[in-house]
Amino acid sequence: MQTELSKKLGVEHAVFGFTPFPAVAAAISRAGGFGVLGAVRYTAPDELKRDLDWIEAHVDGKPYGLDVVMPARKVEGVTEAEVEAMIPEGHRQFVRDTLAKYGVPELAEGEASGWRITGWMEQVARNQLDVAFDYPIRLLANALGSPPADVVARAHERNVLVAALAGSARHAVKHKEGGIDIVVAQGYEAGGHTGDIASMVLTPEVVDAVDPLPVLAAGGIGSGQQVAAALALGAQGVWLGSIWLTTTEAELPSPKLIEKLFAAGSGDTVRSRALTGKPARQLRTEWTDAWDSADGPGTLPMPLQGLLVADAVSRIQKYEVEPLLGTPVGQIVGRMTSERSVQAVFDDLTRGFEEAVDRINRIAGRSGQ
Repeated sequence: MQTELSKKLGVEHAVFGFTPFPAVAAAISRAGGFGVLGAVRYTAPDELKRDLDWIEAHVDGKPYGLDVVMPARKVEGVTEAEVEAMIPEGHRQFVRDTLAKYGVPELAEGEASGWRITGWMEQVARNQLDVAFDYPIRLLANALGSPPADVVARAHERNVLVAALAGSARHAVKHKEGGIDIVVAQGYEAGGHTGDIASMVLTPEVVDAVDPLPVLAAGGIGSGQQVAAALALGAQGVWLGSIWLTTTEAELPSPKLIEKLFAAGSGDTVRSRALTGKPARQLRTEWTDAWDSADGPGTLPMPLQGLLVADAVSRIQKYEVEPLLGTPVGQIVGRMTSERSVQAVFDDLTRGFEEAVDRINRIAGRSGQ
């Protein structure tokens, strides 16, 4: 599964794996793909440094990258406390009432939330980059589109390629104009923040719009046959995220959550603003239903919504309150039915890819050539 882009980066397979877990990122790179560590959960630079040190020690010299979340436009002089103060009391009360309805216990006194999204505030992301650029990362990806121009320039000075996610051809063209090296065409089926155009339509549109920039196809991909389809549509690789959540190297906090992922079908996700304030695909739960209900107060814009629900999400996860328990995940969840190692996932991807290529060759009358 090699392409011009994978050869440029020195990886065996054009499979880019996004994950919040260092062990998964390292395993992806060791298996011949390109591991990309999500940095949004690192609010302290020392924590990111610790995990990048670990990856360096366990990646066997293979290349890897980092994914941050930062806006292209900077808001000057706004502190986290000032952002918190913008949250209406009615929304805070709705969170309290919903948690009380399901009997969710409080965190212990003095226990901080383990699920903060201050990583979506620009200065936190810049602090992450101050750490990351001391490591030999080969790729910097931004989940909110093109990062600020000075960040792109800083990456290029270090020979680091920059990737940006796009949900439409129009967004992709803006990324190209902003000096981005790789566009990730993320379709409607994807987990996390995603647009409303399906991958089968989006990928070739973006490929045509940004030619000759390389494009990675994302959204609902979890088999080798789908990798082959993505390359046939003109992509130079695939960007996979959800499929790694149930690998043995992952560190999901809740056994009940893993069971819910195994039991979920492809129709059991929803695009909701409940988690972050932007449409993000996740497991449908009674928590997302409450926020999306006409009786609710409505969600707040990013980053207010994320700050509002941070403690609540931590409590739900810690105490494994099953009706409310969820996670960002794509429609590929229907194929995530058992725990496998990252290497086993790659074995399935390569096997399926070969089968798909052989099938097309037979259809084209090229069998055996």
